[in-house]
This record gives sequence, C-alpha cells and structure tokens, in this order.
Amino acid sequence: MIAKISRGKNTGTLLRYLYGPGRANEHTDPHLVTSWDEFAPDPGRSRDPQAAHQQLTQALDLRVQQAGEAAPAQHVWHCSVRAAPEDRILTDAEWAAIAHRVLRATGIAPEGDPDGCRWVAVRHADDHIHIAATTIRGDLRPARHWNDYLTADRELEAIEKDYGLHQYARGDRTAAKRPSRAEQEKSHRFGRRQTAREQLRTTVRTAASAAADPEEFLRLLTDAEGVLVEVQHFPSGDIRGYKVALPDDTNAAGDPVYFSGSKLAPDLSYPQIRERLAATEAAPEQERTSTRRPDPWHQATAALDRIPALLDRGQDDAAAQAHLAAFGETLDALPLCAPQSLRPQLRQVATAFERATRSRTRADHQHARALRGAVKDMLRQPPAKDEAAAFAMLLDAAVLVAVAASRWHAARQHNQQVRASQQTFLQLQAAYQHAAPGPLAALAQRRPPQAETERYAKQIRETVPSHADHVLADSTWPALTAALAEAEKAGHRPAAMLQQALQQRSLEDARHPAGVLVWRVHRLAQRPAPSARALAAQARSPHGPTADLPRPQPQEAAPHRQPNPATTHRRRR
Repeated sequence: MIAKISRGKNTGTLLRYLYGPGRANEHTDPHLVTSWDEFAPDPGRSRDPQAAHQQLTQALDLRVQQAGEAAPAQHVWHCSVRAAPEDRILTDAEWAAIAHRVLRATGIAPEGDPDGCRWVAVRHADDHIHIAATTIRGDLRPARHWNDYLTADRELEAIEKDYGLHQYARGDRTAAKRPSRAEQEKSHRFGRRQTAREQLRTTVRTAASAAADPEEFLRLLTDAEGVLVEVQHFPSGDIRGYKVALPDDTNAAGDPVYFSGSKLAPDLSYPQIRERLAATEAAPEQERTSTRRPDPWHQATAALDRIPALLDRGQDDAAAQAHLAAFGETLDALPLCAPQSLRPQLRQVATAFERATRSRTRADHQHARALRGAVKDMLRQPPAKDEAAAFAMLLDAAVLVAVAASRWHAARQHNQQVRASQQTFLQLQAAYQHAAPGPLAALAQRRPPQAETERYAKQIRETVPSHADHVLADSTWPALTAALAEAEKAGHRPAAMLQQALQQRSLEDARHPAGVLVWRVHRLAQRPAPSARALAAQARSPHGPTADLPRPQPQEAAPHRQPNPATTHRRRR
C-alpha cells in the first residue's frame, strides 16, 4: 500500500473533490466508510447531498473556528491510501480499520484520546480511500503529527503483512522526486515520452559523468542542445548552484519552468556534484606525456572487476557506496561512447540503476577515484585495439557489479535499491548479448592450430572437469582458445589464467560457459606476465600458482525460472 499526504486550507474544497465525479469521471459511488465518531453526515448516501456536504464541512471545521487565529492556515490534512493493482478488493469494513490504524500511527487521532482530531474516510473507487482531517484537537491545540509520512508508511508495511497484500519496497528518502500528476499530464499533452523533470535529470547526470571538473560540468550543460541553464552565485561571486529548464516547458505566464539540481535528484545538487568531481583521479604527468598511455577502457574494466569483491567483503560501507555512485556514473557515460544501436538500451540501463546509486550511507568518493577518472578518460580516448571487444568486455564486467550491488543492498535492507539493481542486471545482460556476438566471432577467427586447441581442451578437462564437456561443446569455445593463445603468447600460463578466471565466474547454470571465461581471460592477459622468478617461486610452492587467490564462496541455488541477482553469482548468456 502507498500513502500520499498533503495539506490544505479549505475543507469544503477537498470534500467537493472527494464526493465529486473526479477529473475524468473516475469517481464511482463516493461514500463514507468511517469517521471520528461514526455519526458524521455522508453526502454520498444523503437524499440532500448539498446539505449533507455543508453539515460535514461545518462539523470538521468546528474546532478550527473555535481556535480562531491560533489555528494554522494549512489546517486540512489529506491522506490517500492506495492498494496495489494485484491486491484483492477490500471491503468497506477493512478500509475503515485501515483508516483507524493510519490515523493512530500518524498522531492525528491517537488511540484512546478523546481530544483527537476530527476526520472522515471516503471511498470512491475499489482500490483506495481518502482520509480528510482538520488538525485542531479537542483541546484546541494543533495535532502533533511530525514525520507523518514515515509513520504512515511503517504502519502500511504492517498492514500489508496482516492483510496478505502486496508488499511494496520501502524507500529511505533518498529517491529522486517523482514527476507530479500535473507534470505527467503536461508531457502527455505535448507528446513527450518523458516529463521535463525526467529528461533534465538524464541530461544533468550525463554531463556530470563526462565532466572532469565543476567548470566543465556547467559548460557541458550550457552547450547541451535544448536546455536552458542559469548559474546562481553568492554575493562573493562563488557559484552557489544551478537550475535547468526546457525551452518549451513553460508555466501559465509563458516563463520556463526551472528545476534546481537538488529538485532533480538528491545527488545532483551543485555541492554534491562538485564533491564527486573533486574526487576524480587525474592521470599522472608521465602518463599524460608518454606516447604509450594506458588504455582507459582496460583501466575502467579493471576497476569494475574489483568492485564485486569490495562489496562482498562488506567492511567499508562508505567506500562501497562511493563505488556504487561511480558505477552509476559509468552507466550514465556509456551511451556517449556506445554504438548507435545500443544507445537507447544503455540509457534505460543507466536510468534503472540511478535509484541504486544512493542510500542513507554517505559515500567517501575518494575510494572510487580510479574508476571515475578512467571513465572520463575513456570518453576522450578510443580503445587502443578493437573497440567492439573493449565495449563487450566492459559490459561483461558491469553485469557482475550489478549482481554484487543487489547483494550489498539486500544485506542492508535497501529494498528499492535491490529492485533497481536487479532490473539493471537483466538489462545489462540483454545489452551484453546484443554487443558480444560480433567481437566473439572476430576473436574466434584467430583461433590457434588444432594441436594447440587440443592442448587447451586438455587443460580445461583438468581445471574444470565437471563442466569440461559443456565448455568444449559451447559455440564460443573457439573464441576462448584464441584468448588463451594470445595470453600464452604474452607470457602467461593458460592453466593459471583459467584458474584465476574461475575465481570470478561460476559456470553453474551458464548457457555459454566458454563465453563466461573468455573475457576474464582476455582481461587477465592485459596485465604484465609473471617474471621467470615469480614462475619459479610458484613452481616451488606446495599449493601451486593459485595458492594466494581467494577461494570462491558456496553458491546458493538459483531459482527455477529466473536467476535472482541478489543471491547468486550465476548468470545466463
């Protein structure tokens, strides 16, 4: 169940709406289900609705009139309570009991308090009720109902369990503000797929992901097509904030409707963006002047590779939250450098994960400097080699980050963030499946000779005997042999690389187990090969070359129909 609470100053106006036909004649059979004394007049059941409406208004406003100037101007309290579409239709008696519980929880009408506020609960549809109250108590003092939305939400969570209703994912007040009904209707009238608020939020997030400093952020916003920007300053001349608008989104006076950054999302205020950009890692001077600069695509992918282990350790929530925020910025930036066919899909991915980038945990952004810096360099520098392969490899790493993000949020009961991470996981999988076939086919074209392929097959049987037949029969096996051959040519040991790759990828329930391994092997091959001294030390070790590698944790069983990224490493391709 969802509650929406607002305040007003005219009881009669609210009652006219509750008992009226609605904006689109959607109100059917409006009637009272309960009231403060169970004897309030009901305009919906009266032979003279107008007289009943006047009587009910006067009864609700009695204490407001008695309080006189001591009554607050916004003395009307309005709470709508809506059931989920899949919930059963509740009876009037059930809705009445729910109204009593909400009013007790919020402090409008405490249990056993004869001086509680006057109120009514009106039902004009199957799936919701409206509670209207005047917030002056019988002792003519204002009601104590601070934090009423939070207390009502907690009570509705208990009501869902008690009545066997759909249980909504509760938020932590870090979500971006949803577009109002007026904004949605306005965008519908103008034929827009998104409201102005949503469109501007995407634009600002993209600019923040691409900018290297606050000045560049504001410049990118100003240069963005179809966006109006106003920068606000302190008397000292320092920048205080910014606000943005769409040129064709105007108010009744014809002026553009501006949104400040904090109105778009909590992390899009200017101070928040400035803090994140200040924690962007710049390349060292010798790298900037060297002719052999590191490939930022590989750096970004390597940084993504490290996030799941950090999240699973769960030792530093501030660092984990910083990496989730940086991962969100990575997803915001991907459409800027993606193939044209993938851009709409990746914009949906970024939008889906946006909710998972924030929680009540304050991020220490210094921990994610490497990823954020690599992503900004990535936008300015194409991959050193095959662009399609680099992009598929980065998406492959991003899938595991979404899985780990879901687990991390689930362990902390961040329900909305868990759902956002799960949705991102599914959408990233789809994007990877769209991006990977071409690079895998190109890699397969470089497969080694038959004798070398048979040697790799033998190593597969020794390394993963339980999955060997599945790996060798996989259509992406030729690509894996090519990746192993290139790694060996660079000085790596294929058997050791396979063992390292298995630390990061479970082959359980994988449609393409060779494809699960290929990009990990490909990424490991980008690292410097171990020296002869290191190989000799590994050979002398009684535990072999992988003794110092973290052992994989036992995996939970995947659901029968659909893998749950919140509880398993397993994934399909």
